[in-house]
Amino acid sequence: MVLRSMIPGGLALLHLLLGVLPSASASASASELPPAAAAVRVGVVLDLTSEVGRKSLTCISMALDDFYSAHANSRRRVDLLVRDSRGDVVAAARAAEDLIRNNRVQAIIGPLTSAEAEFIAYLGKHTLTPVLSLAPISAALTPSVAPFFLHTAPIYSSQAELTAAILDKFRWRKAILVYEDSPYGAGILPELVYALQGYNTFITDCVALPIDATENYLDTVVYSLKENSTRVFIVHMLPHLGARFFRQASVADMMSDGYVWIATAGFGSAVDSFGPDRIDDMQGVVTFRPYVQSTDRIMNFTVRFKEKFQMENPGIRGVPSPSLLLLWAYDTAWSLAAAVNRNRVSRSTPGRTLLGAVLDTTFDGLAGRFRLRNGLLQVSTYEVVNIIGKGARTVGFWTPESGIFKNLKANNEKGLKQILWPGDLATAPRGWDVSSTGSPLRVIVPSRHGFDQLVKVSYNPTNISVIVTGYCIDVFDALMKNLPYLVAYQYVPFNDTSTYDSILNLVYEKEADAVVGDTTISTDRMNKVAFTMPYTDIGLSMIVVLKKYSSRSMWIFLQPLTHTLWITSLAFFFLTGFVVWVIEHRINPEFRGTPWQQFGIIFYFAFSTLVFSHKEKLESNLSRLVVIVWVFVVLILTSSYTASLTSMLTFQQFQPTVTSVQDLLRNGHFVGYQRGSTVKYWLEEMGFHKKNLLGYGTVEEYAEALQMGSENGGVSAIFDENPYLKIFLSKYCEGYTMVGPTYRLGGFGFCRKRWRG
Repeated sequence: MVLRSMIPGGLALLHLLLGVLPSASASASASELPPAAAAVRVGVVLDLTSEVGRKSLTCISMALDDFYSAHANSRRRVDLLVRDSRGDVVAAARAAEDLIRNNRVQAIIGPLTSAEAEFIAYLGKHTLTPVLSLAPISAALTPSVAPFFLHTAPIYSSQAELTAAILDKFRWRKAILVYEDSPYGAGILPELVYALQGYNTFITDCVALPIDATENYLDTVVYSLKENSTRVFIVHMLPHLGARFFRQASVADMMSDGYVWIATAGFGSAVDSFGPDRIDDMQGVVTFRPYVQSTDRIMNFTVRFKEKFQMENPGIRGVPSPSLLLLWAYDTAWSLAAAVNRNRVSRSTPGRTLLGAVLDTTFDGLAGRFRLRNGLLQVSTYEVVNIIGKGARTVGFWTPESGIFKNLKANNEKGLKQILWPGDLATAPRGWDVSSTGSPLRVIVPSRHGFDQLVKVSYNPTNISVIVTGYCIDVFDALMKNLPYLVAYQYVPFNDTSTYDSILNLVYEKEADAVVGDTTISTDRMNKVAFTMPYTDIGLSMIVVLKKYSSRSMWIFLQPLTHTLWITSLAFFFLTGFVVWVIEHRINPEFRGTPWQQFGIIFYFAFSTLVFSHKEKLESNLSRLVVIVWVFVVLILTSSYTASLTSMLTFQQFQPTVTSVQDLLRNGHFVGYQRGSTVKYWLEEMGFHKKNLLGYGTVEEYAEALQMGSENGGVSAIFDENPYLKIFLSKYCEGYTMVGPTYRLGGFGFCRKRWRG
């Protein structure tokens, strides 16, 4: 194997040579390469300033040495060109572009971070260069988006299902997700929410940690999490940040009795590489990883890897066993060497040819069967492990088909083996506890006049106590009673309700714990506080006055039909009589006589069909056909006329004074809204001028303003959320109606404080 270092600087060059030069035996085999062997250039982009980057390069080097030792007569061999990304996205992109543009590499291995991988994935798409990456990306980077991106490590797309299954097994109904703020970290949230839909389990809060979070920042997060009553935490982050987070959690005494920590596969895959000091901070953590069977081949590789890495990095003592990531790095390099060896790379389309060759490559690697489907490494079985003592102990397995089971035997038993939870507890924690502060929650309720059906604050003069009632209060009390644990709380009235944002600021500044009332969910408010799901109708509508129309005119019998329809009907009356007379008067004696008699017959025959009383005998089948058609038309016409006239004589007609928002805007009408609500903002967004907006506070004020109308200092319409308008219509059920479209808003929700850094 030929290995080139392209890192500038003497120190970097020396460091790289120490880190990647093959052993003496490997060098000897490389010197015996067949003279006619063709070199296929492959770029490597790794963060060589990190230990995992240097270890990955060592594994890639070992894989190529081992492959060409086993295939000594290979006619095409991989020639590595290494670049150091230094963990920087821009540097990684520049390195990849230099390898593709200037060095004409036919494939790239790496990098190891999701941010770098996404940049290089799109670069590979535009340059038709296959990229084999081990980065922990989300499932969003699909083959349709980046067809030349091959993910040779599992993307853990099914771990959300496994997490949901573990939560359901121990009947934990609430959990808090702590994830790293990266595309990889955020990718699990929609998958986890979707997976939990099949269970009665909810994510009550989500906390994103910056990848470069300081210890003080982590301390703030940890102690904020400690204040929650929920004791079940899902940790979704990469090993380096995860180990630091667990360290701070241990310092905060959160790795003790009653706590539950579930770490996802990105963390669990690296557990075996953690030192004893890190393992001590993770006692009781349950995690999982793709299942890799321990074989003699892996044991032999582990010994050789430790020796090689120790020799290349003499300053490092106590090299741990290689993590699963390093096994996949080894298999990645092997797959590329096998694809190059088996297929002649086309000079016209080298990228497409090599891509197809890698996708068709299947072999038994260190980490199991290497097989790519849609550019992704396939994993069928996960191993559930419990970190306890000096390492990780397997407590079960999981597959999408079979669920959780204890072993891989044919008669696999459902469930998990005994787990030791934080604090060395053998019994699974209940997953919740009262707030660590020990004081009841301070729940703010708005004290206002108007719409008492939703929230009403009154005072008992005998003992000067506060009485809080209303629909919102009933819903919240019922919610708290149905919690699986007791939470103490007290209602605190807040009198300044000129704007609800002032109430929410109390929660935002952590002067209160929650707000219960008719609080509308909006995007701006969600940036400050956390809301529950809405518990009321969602929507904004308008209510207007109905005008009453009634007609008792002597000519009311003419109103069911329009003038045009009356004229048309009369015309067809005479036309039908005339047509029948033309057909019958030559053959039918009843249609003969003087001109005045024949005119009378035409008129009489046509109008007698209205009541189906025509007595004249028809001789011609053609005239009978005309009469049949006309009688059918008359039947429909008389039925419609009778129904319309009956409605006019028995019911009063009501019509709204305004039918659309466009009418209000076009005519410059005044409209009303509820003072202190977000409706004013939405009306301004619709195009209403501020001077045309009038605020009101009670249903009585609504009714008075609508009756006055825009011309007399009132309004032509009231805009408000549906719950308020239904309260109005329940009291003023006559003379008003809701019209126009319903604009979707957030609805009412309970809000509480959220962690903020």
